[in-house]
Amino acid sequence: MSERSERTIGHSSSLPADGAGWERVLAAARRRLEGNGGRLDGSVGLTDPADAERRVVIGLTGKHRPPGTRRLSVSLSELDAGLRRSHGAGLVEVLTERYGPLRDRQAEHAEVADARTAALDAAAVGGHAGQPWHREWLAELAADGTATRLVRRGESQLLAQAGAVLERLPSAGVPLPVLAEQVTGDPKALSGTTLASLVLRALALREGVPAPTAGEQRRALWDTAGVVVDDLASQVLVLNLPAGGGPLGNWMSEAAGLGVPLRVTLQQLTVMPPQPRIGEVFVCENPAVLRQAAAELGPHSRPLVCTEGVPSLACWRLLDAARERAALHWRNDFDWPGLRMTANAVTRLAATPWRMGADDYSTALERGDAGHLRGPTADSPWDPELATRMAAAGRAVMEERLVGLLLGDLSTA
Repeated sequence: MSERSERTIGHSSSLPADGAGWERVLAAARRRLEGNGGRLDGSVGLTDPADAERRVVIGLTGKHRPPGTRRLSVSLSELDAGLRRSHGAGLVEVLTERYGPLRDRQAEHAEVADARTAALDAAAVGGHAGQPWHREWLAELAADGTATRLVRRGESQLLAQAGAVLERLPSAGVPLPVLAEQVTGDPKALSGTTLASLVLRALALREGVPAPTAGEQRRALWDTAGVVVDDLASQVLVLNLPAGGGPLGNWMSEAAGLGVPLRVTLQQLTVMPPQPRIGEVFVCENPAVLRQAAAELGPHSRPLVCTEGVPSLACWRLLDAARERAALHWRNDFDWPGLRMTANAVTRLAATPWRMGADDYSTALERGDAGHLRGPTADSPWDPELATRMAAAGRAVMEERLVGLLLGDLSTA
């Protein structure tokens, strides 16, 4: 085909979109116009063009491109002018007829950005606003695209609702459906929903633990905020904690007499609240410590409560009852969540840290393997040197490394 014949391709009376070689050119032009506010500046390009596409560009620009050209480029103004000459309609008119009205993506992006800012502002209210974990929560929702996705899906109100849920926490044992009803009018709104995930992400940051991925992790986080998901699943493990006050107190006393561990549920604590009748209670994090105390000391162990990680609502309920008469001695693993939980117990229960000092950490380091410290750092207000040494060493040590010393403290023999 001659250069002359190639230059006249496309000069027919039909719309160019009906002919071979136009589809990619027009689609690229539409994307460019929708992205730049409809201005006829800039150009579009085609990589590895077909011969039909090459001839279209030649016909529009009057400039020959040889066969085998790897990339073709045509300005939007050339495309507009060529269409007007050959078809009597400009680029925008042709695109509108072929694809429908052009979108203004710049305006759309600005609208979404404004809506995202408004939604995040609506969540940044209440007594928790400004606290580090709350600021981090909002920053993460903005950075990872969560807030934008909610806006695009028409669910931006969930951010305000999440803020309203957090404003009601911690609670004194509100059932999850009741909390959902109070905030949203739907008792199921916090059961496996996007709203529940938003709130739990915030609670995880507050507790310094990873966002939950399993049902038990989600329940434990609700527990930390005083929300009852399942009063039978919320439990606390105790050893040698005698009590009065009714059937549950009697069971606890009988188990203490035998030196046998006992699991107590939140439902039992609610229906049959016990009255612990001892002068001190020791609290550990890992069941292995309580198990060892039961095996080696039996009924000769001082009262011991195990949090099994983040304290459950049942754990808090029992210790709240115990502290009316007893001094509480509290410890956790030597890691950043452990420091946060110990600090929380000191504040909430007036507990005394138990072998949670800087020297105890150094001793634990010498006694066995240690893992890497992970996650955001924490303070140790009861012994600032502890956090300093942990940060310097970069090692986390589980409390089992001190089990011999702990059993010595627990023994009444």
